[in-house]
Amino acid sequence: MSLLFTPLTLPAPRGRLTLPNRIVVAPMCQYSAVNGEATDWHLMHWGNLLNSGAAMFTIEATAVLPEGRITPGCLGLWDARTEDKLASTLQRARKLAPHTAVCIQLAHAGRKASSALPWQGGQLLDAAHGGWQPYGPSALAQLPGEALPIAMDASELARVREAFVKAAVRADAMGIDAIELHGAHGYLLHEFLSPLSNQRTDAYGGSLENRMRYPLEVFAAMRAAYKGVLGMRVSASDWVEGGLDIAQSTVFAKALKALGCDFIHVSSGGVSPQQKIALGPNYQVPFAQQIRAATGMATTAVGLITDAQQAEAILQSGEADLVALARAFLYQPRWGWQAAAALGGTVEANPVYWRCLPREAQAAFGKVAVGGR
Repeated sequence: MSLLFTPLTLPAPRGRLTLPNRIVVAPMCQYSAVNGEATDWHLMHWGNLLNSGAAMFTIEATAVLPEGRITPGCLGLWDARTEDKLASTLQRARKLAPHTAVCIQLAHAGRKASSALPWQGGQLLDAAHGGWQPYGPSALAQLPGEALPIAMDASELARVREAFVKAAVRADAMGIDAIELHGAHGYLLHEFLSPLSNQRTDAYGGSLENRMRYPLEVFAAMRAAYKGVLGMRVSASDWVEGGLDIAQSTVFAKALKALGCDFIHVSSGGVSPQQKIALGPNYQVPFAQQIRAATGMATTAVGLITDAQQAEAILQSGEADLVALARAFLYQPRWGWQAAAALGGTVEANPVYWRCLPREAQAAFGKVAVGGR
């Protein structure tokens, strides 16, 4: 039996979320919001991937404050206006695929905020070009020559922590099934964890215990306010000598579990231009395996996973509990259907598309409409 198409239950204080398979659509920034508000692009994008065959779809990094956006085009959830637009857009999309669980990734970009869109260069924007003042754990720029972020003081730490809590409550109110706290890819919470970006001399800098303090405070505050499925995405390694590594990330993961973390999504990199990543299929999977072995937490593997047999092998070898794909779903929006056909699994899908199936794939769906006028 294919493990990729067996159920997985994620426990939470309020109750359980049972996923019918182990496929997750990873969060992918679309840079298509207007003043933080979801647009028709999101309606199309979400509706498409909610019909992908994945058990859970993750909404892109969603900023908890306006200045926490990566770019001016990033999605937000910081007030009634952004909440209403996100909720109404999601409601319309979910009518097309009510069988798919929805997770949202809540984020703050830290010193990587106020950037141009990727296809416009991705450089730091100043106020004259639509940007704003970024904040971070220390007054250290992401790239040489960039303007320095403002080092966060106690009031700013409290304000951002409370913003994460409020965004979690807003997500819960709109019926989101799970929340993923973004602590990876060089954004704010990762910046606190990494000694490359955190050079504070107070209780939030220096030792690993101190560098973990603020991300754990944020998670604990969210856990107290939100009783649904709550997990975190981490960069297990900075891929830079002297940076965050898998040993430190394992300690952090154990601390998250003690606070009631329901799953951990294991990525890497993003905090330094000096990173030297050994790219290749499954290149991040060993990190997921080590964290899973050390914590027993439900673990999601991600990174250049592209075909069904590859995903199945990760699960069969005990390296992860869930497999997340991103770009592969953009290129093949029905990747889950193809995986089901390849591995003998089954998925739910909108019947409007049933007649598109090639004959050899029809067994992956319980009832297939082949007629019509």
